[in-house]
Amino acid sequence: MVTNTQYADDLAQADELAAPLDLLLTSSAIGIGRRMLPNNSWSRLAVHLARRPRVVGERVSALRHELSDIVRGRSERAPAKSDKRFTDPAWQGNPILKRSMQAYLAASDTAEELLTDAHLDWKDEQWMHFVIDNVLEGLSPSNNPLLNPLSWKALVDTGGASAVRGLRRFIGDMASAPRVPAMVEPDAFTVGENVAVTPGSVVLRTEAFELIQYAPQTAQVRTIPLLMVPPVINKYYIMDIAPHRSMIEYFLSQGQQVFAISWRNPTAAQRDWGFDTYGQAILDALDAVERITGCERAHLQASCSGGILAAMTAAHLTEIGQDHRLAGLTLMVTVLDQSRAGFAAAAIDEETAKIAIAVSQRKGYLDGRALAEVFAWLRPTDLVWRYWVNDYLQGRAPSPFDVLFWNADTTRMTAALHRDMVLMGVHNSLTVPGSVTMLGTPVDLSRVTTDTYVVAGLADHISPWQACYRSARLLGSKDPRFVLSTSGHIAALVNPPGNPKAAYRIGAPDEADPGVWVNNAAQQQGSWWPDFALWLADRSGPQKPAPATLGSPELPPLDPAPGNYVLAH
Repeated sequence: MVTNTQYADDLAQADELAAPLDLLLTSSAIGIGRRMLPNNSWSRLAVHLARRPRVVGERVSALRHELSDIVRGRSERAPAKSDKRFTDPAWQGNPILKRSMQAYLAASDTAEELLTDAHLDWKDEQWMHFVIDNVLEGLSPSNNPLLNPLSWKALVDTGGASAVRGLRRFIGDMASAPRVPAMVEPDAFTVGENVAVTPGSVVLRTEAFELIQYAPQTAQVRTIPLLMVPPVINKYYIMDIAPHRSMIEYFLSQGQQVFAISWRNPTAAQRDWGFDTYGQAILDALDAVERITGCERAHLQASCSGGILAAMTAAHLTEIGQDHRLAGLTLMVTVLDQSRAGFAAAAIDEETAKIAIAVSQRKGYLDGRALAEVFAWLRPTDLVWRYWVNDYLQGRAPSPFDVLFWNADTTRMTAALHRDMVLMGVHNSLTVPGSVTMLGTPVDLSRVTTDTYVVAGLADHISPWQACYRSARLLGSKDPRFVLSTSGHIAALVNPPGNPKAAYRIGAPDEADPGVWVNNAAQQQGSWWPDFALWLADRSGPQKPAPATLGSPELPPLDPAPGNYVLAH
C-alpha cells in the first residue's frame, strides 16, 4: 500500500526536469554528445561562481575537511537508502572501497551545491544539471571494474570467464546503435507468442497502418467502441504487453469493443508523411470502426506522440462539425503544452531544431535506435550504468523483461513527421489557437468539448505530470478528468489491478497551479484502470450481444493479431 507520506516523498522528487518529445527528437538526430559540450551555460556558471568567491571557498574548504575525515576513517558519509549502487556489504566493510565511495559522494554533493549556489536562470540550471548529473553518474566508483566488488566476485566465481563475456558484450553493443549496454536479449520474447497475444484480427490494412479488432471476451459488449492510438515512435503492443498485464485484455474483460492501430514502420520511401498523413490515418481507422460496429460514435484513446496526433485530429473534427463522432477523448502521458517542460524547454532552440531536421531529412527518417540511445542517457543510473555493471563488469545476460524488450523493439519516424513534431515543440504551437493545422484546418484545442480523461505519471521523465496537467487544461471539455498515477512513463500505463504499490489522485483539472491541485486531490489506492473502465462504460451506450465474427462483409479479417506491420524491424 502506498501511504500519504510515500506519495508526498515521490511528489517532492517529481520536478519538471524531464525530457519531452522535442528534446528526444532533436538529440536523436544530432547526438546526445552535443548536450555535453561546453557552451554559454558553462560560461555563465563559471561567471556566477566567480562572483561568489566566499561561498565557493566555503564549499571547497568543507569538502577538503571532509576528505581529510574520510582518509582518517572518521566520516559518517553514507549513500541514500534509495541508492542501489553501493548495496554490496563490501562498500562498507572494505576500508578502501568505503573511502572511495565516501569521497565520491562528498564530491558529488559539493558539485550539486555549487550549481545551486550559482543562482543561474532556469534554462542554464536545467542544462548544467543534465551535464553534471551525467558526469557524476559516470564517475561513480561502482562503474569501475577495479573497484566494484560485484566485478571481483564474478571474476572469482567464473574463473575469469565473466571478464571475457563482459568484453564480448561490450564490443557487440558498441558496434552499432544504440551504443549503450543491452537491457534485454534480442530473442528474449517473440511478438505474437509471449507478448501481444490477445486474440484478434487485422480488419484493415493501409499504407500507414493496420487496424486490429480484438475478439470480445464477454457475452455482452458496449455499443460504442474504443479505438486505441499508440505512439508513432514505438510499436503498439505496449498496450497488449502480456496476459494479465494487457490494457487491451482488461478493457475487453469489461465489455468494451476494442480496436487498435498498429503503425507501419516507415522507411525513407515514406519520408513525406507528416501530421496530415497520420491525422488522416486516424480518421480512416475511425471510419472503419464505425462501419464494422454500425455505431456512429467511438472513444479515442491515445498515448504520448499518438496523443498529440489524436488531440489535433479531434480539433479537426470539431472544425468541420463532426465532433459528435467522438464519445470521449483519452490522452495518456501526453504533453500538448511544452512551456517550462523541463530540460527540453531549456535546451531546444531554432538553430538546434534546424540542424536536427536537416539530419533526418537527409536520411528520410529518424532512426529509432538513436532515439533509444538518447532515452537511455536521460536516465543514466537506471538505463545505462545499472546494465554496465550487470552486462560488462559481471558478464551476465540481462534479465528478460517484456517492457524493456518492447522498448528495444524500435521504429523509425518519417522525416516530415520529425520536422512537424520538432517545430511544434520549439514554438509550443498547440498552446496558440490556429498556429498549427491538421488536414487544412486550424487547431484550437479549446474548441474540443468532448469528455476527456487525461492520465499522467508522477515519476514520468518523458512527459512531466505538470505539463500533462497544463495540457488537460488546454482542452475545452465540459467534463474533464485528470488522473495522476504513481510510477513513470510506461509503468503508469502498464498498471493492472492488484499492485499493492499503485495509487493515483483524480479530479477535474480546475486549478491553475498543478501543485495546488495535487495537494487537494484525493488519493485512491490501486490502479486507475477500473476507474477508467467505469468512465468508459458510462459513455459507451447500452449493452448488446457480442459479435460472433470479427470484421464485416466489406472489411473481412485479413490476418490474425498482432498483424504484419508490428513484425517489421
